[in-house]
Amino acid sequence: MLSLLSAGLLAQAAFPTGLVSLAVVFFVVALLAYAIGAKGMAGMSAGIGQTLLFVFLVLAVISAIFAFVHTG
Repeated sequence: MLSLLSAGLLAQAAFPTGLVSLAVVFFVVALLAYAIGAKGMAGMSAGIGQTLLFVFLVLAVISAIFAFVHTG
């Protein structure tokens, strides 16, 4: 039971869950892939990271607009 709990906590801490942190992970993967010569994988990872960052920015702007409308 204890090892199951600790494994769950370790798995929860090891993988990022936010959009920005996932975008950073994909950008790091893109840099590493480019460094070893896998340019196709680097481009794909950078594209995924860029998309995640764009989705985060859109959701942040929508959230800010709703917050301003709700308080005003």
